[in-house]
Amino acid sequence: MVKDQQQTKPLADIVAQIDEWLQAQNGAGNADQLAGIMRTVVRLANDNAGRGDLKILNRAMQELRHAFRIFAPYRQIRKVSIFGSTRVEESDPYYRLARSLAQGLAEAGFMVITGAGPGIMQAGHEGAGRDKSFGVNIRLPSAQLANRFIRDDPKLMNFHFFFTRKLMFVKEADAVVIFPGGFGTQDELFESITLVQTGKSQVLPIILMDLPDGTYWSRWQEFLRDDVMNRGYIIESELNLVKILTSAESAVKEIATFYRNYHSYRFVNQDLVIRLNHPPSPALIDRLSRDFADIVTDAKPTGPLPEETDEPDTLHLHRLLVRFNREDFARLRQMIAVINGEE
Repeated sequence: MVKDQQQTKPLADIVAQIDEWLQAQNGAGNADQLAGIMRTVVRLANDNAGRGDLKILNRAMQELRHAFRIFAPYRQIRKVSIFGSTRVEESDPYYRLARSLAQGLAEAGFMVITGAGPGIMQAGHEGAGRDKSFGVNIRLPSAQLANRFIRDDPKLMNFHFFFTRKLMFVKEADAVVIFPGGFGTQDELFESITLVQTGKSQVLPIILMDLPDGTYWSRWQEFLRDDVMNRGYIIESELNLVKILTSAESAVKEIATFYRNYHSYRFVNQDLVIRLNHPPSPALIDRLSRDFADIVTDAKPTGPLPEETDEPDTLHLHRLLVRFNREDFARLRQMIAVINGEE
């Protein structure tokens, strides 16, 4: 007991020093978050965590820190994550479609994030070009080497954990495009949909790419309707979280249109602040209040809220303040389409 107390006191002293350091920063920058991370690390020493647990945490933190550092200089550039099978040859029509899509995205000002391996991932890098590409590679027992279009690039990252890799795919993406693929592709698709459906990520375009005569996604959608929606596991509007497209041009247009007026949103207490590139007109506010009364109330224009000062790059944007029910993000996706003048 005495020994435990002796061990606990130095830890308490370290935590107190961290708190003292935080107070000395006078709330500057991200001192509160850094202090929280340090407190957590210090307390781990008193949690009897196993060595395996600590190795997981240590490696995950290292991987995320490295990825954050690589993405940081490109924070203001919109990015599109592209998923699909590694087992697609360069002569395959899907490869050519993915390459054309990535080229169109790069020409429209977007950067591309793919898994850095062969197949659809390589097509994305080839089309976008090295300067507009990020490679998010995964270390596998059968080593997956980075493709020749991203190999040795400073924007290439190698991950040990799938969960840290997938976090970066979604965190950095302003849109997700998914080509036919196997288990990994389906995993990435369903995670992307689930995060949007539950509000754990920003609402964003999720596009399923197929050939004009392809059936991969149409049959997948039939399964959702017949065996998932008809059993009540999802609702009709949630099927609209994804869109099937069959040309590179239509996919680029879909993504660019999504950000034509809408920029981003943020929750502040009970309110949803929707940031816009153009001021919301009275007619738009009236329409949103009328057509989306099931999910939003009290829609009104506003300036930046005090809580948003930690995002200075957005303070110049116009804003629409609404009370959102935080339940139906599929309907919020439909509302964003109206904000962009699509409907």
